[in-house]
Amino acid sequence: MNDMWTGGKVRLRGVEPEDWKGFRDLARNTADARAADQVEPPRSDESFRSWTAERARRPPGVEAFRLVVEVLADPVFAGTVTVGETDNRAGRFRTGIEISRDHRGKGYATEATELILTYMFGEQRLNKCEVEVYAFNEASLALHRKLGFVDEGRLRQHQYFAGGYHDMVLLGITADEFWATHGRPSVR
Repeated sequence: MNDMWTGGKVRLRGVEPEDWKGFRDLARNTADARAADQVEPPRSDESFRSWTAERARRPPGVEAFRLVVEVLADPVFAGTVTVGETDNRAGRFRTGIEISRDHRGKGYATEATELILTYMFGEQRLNKCEVEVYAFNEASLALHRKLGFVDEGRLRQHQYFAGGYHDMVLLGITADEFWATHGRPSVR
């Protein structure tokens, strides 16, 4: 690993104005809109260009931010990872990951999530990460469980999506649980 934002397969980087097509493609795949909790009406390319350019101008935050997941082998937009709902007093935060269809099943989501957890636990000194996942999203549930997240509860009929109410599964992982399976980063 060259730096804390680069793994063996992906690099996490800031949003650039030219990423608008990647964000547009994520939004256009309404079958995957469960990551955003809703299906929105179609937007113009100009709307995506403007939205992405605005995000590219934002200074990096610590408590909430969005990064692009970029494939190392062929530097292309593969998805996005977010951090939010950070509560420094309680020591917890939430994260989310969205990978485009043509980049799934290659370990990119796993590695991007590991990079975020390493940063938030190691550099921001937070203690717990939580995620909410639709109960029907088996791939996301499997990803998080593989990383060591533990089921903490089920919120019944919690979100409305695609014409019906759906359960959400709340999962969490503590810093100690993460370090036990991933090892702390080296200072060399």
